[in-house]
Amino acid sequence: MKSGSPNQFDDQSVGRIFGQLESIIASRKTSSSEKSYTSKLLAAGVVKIGSKVTEEAGELVEAAMDESDERVVSEAADLFYHAMVLLACRDLTLKQVETTLAGRFGVSGIDEKASRK
Repeated sequence: MKSGSPNQFDDQSVGRIFGQLESIIASRKTSSSEKSYTSKLLAAGVVKIGSKVTEEAGELVEAAMDESDERVVSEAADLFYHAMVLLACRDLTLKQVETTLAGRFGVSGIDEKASRK
């Protein structure tokens, strides 16, 4: 790993940042501010937000192939943000995602994927 270990940040600080972002995104659902990109995305709906998630995922992969660590991290941040907006659009939460991920600990990724069929 090039830029720090997975334990570089404590869990609470990472969770706090994601929680703050989730709160801001939720507040934009009731805001009609024309200056808010998040409000515009939420008003546009799942199809528009989904296209942004797809776009940002592609940009993350491209950056990971041949760009600097800073670009990779920046693209990952863009992808996470847009995924969180998509969740908010569907009235879903990071807590729900966390619960799903927690339920996968101790289960082989191959077995977990096979159980979805």
